[in-house]
Amino acid sequence: MYKEDWLMSLTPENTVVGFIGTGVMGKSMAMHIQKAGYPLHVYTRTASKAEELVKDGAVWHDTAAKLAEACDVVITIVGYPKDVEEIYLGADGLVANAKSGAYLIDMTTSNPQLAEHIYEASAIKGIHALDAPVSGGDVGAKGGMLSIMVGGDEADFEAVRPLFELMGANIVLQGKAGAGQHTKMCNQIAIASNMMGVCEALAYAKTSGLDANTVLKSIESGAAGSWSLTNLGPRIIAGNDEPGFYVKHFIKDMGIALAAAKDMGLDTPALALSESLYKELADKGYEDKGTQVLYKHWIEE
Repeated sequence: MYKEDWLMSLTPENTVVGFIGTGVMGKSMAMHIQKAGYPLHVYTRTASKAEELVKDGAVWHDTAAKLAEACDVVITIVGYPKDVEEIYLGADGLVANAKSGAYLIDMTTSNPQLAEHIYEASAIKGIHALDAPVSGGDVGAKGGMLSIMVGGDEADFEAVRPLFELMGANIVLQGKAGAGQHTKMCNQIAIASNMMGVCEALAYAKTSGLDANTVLKSIESGAAGSWSLTNLGPRIIAGNDEPGFYVKHFIKDMGIALAAAKDMGLDTPALALSESLYKELADKGYEDKGTQVLYKHWIEE
């Protein structure tokens, strides 16, 4: 089958999808693909993490290499750039073992330069690579409403669009390889400052004796409105620190953004302040909590 023909017919009948990373967001994302009828293969270091997907018909593999050999498309959403590098570029990784013509989609928030390297290494082997980090947290993942920021070739983007549409609602090709990751850095920079504002505002509400819930009703639909205020504000008020997105992963993202900004000669003081506040919380044992735990910098309950 010519590539152009295959691009028009990426269906459950002719496409086996592999998924690596079944965490807070990845599990829901994989479920959407599985429910759409695509044969699903998963790789996890421990089989128990894939139990629910396997129960519904997914095939579990104990190595990334075995998964790559069996799949036409492989999607990854893992923790850190070092994990991405190992999974993609290691001797037993995806690039070394994927089928010629396969599509590799990294949805981890990772380093833009690493995304470019993966793209180049994949192209040499006739493999199509896209960087496609996401935003929307556990809420967006569960609802299939993620924002997906994509870097890579337009033809490859269009080929896998049917899969993106199962996981997200705002899907944009940003440019060449690495552009998806650079866009995600813009996203994280905006969130970093916004989260400080959200937490400080709700801390002010509490300290001044206001009812935080009624304050939220007033400000979330006005100029102060944001995704973080609407979705994480209620969790803050309820004292719910469980992660839609981990503090430790946000610190990782901010570190990537700070390094990239420094390389470009761009000063980002608000981002640096946010990183320092989150690092303080991580040092206090909150690294596995949700990003809304930043509220504890002002109000420790």
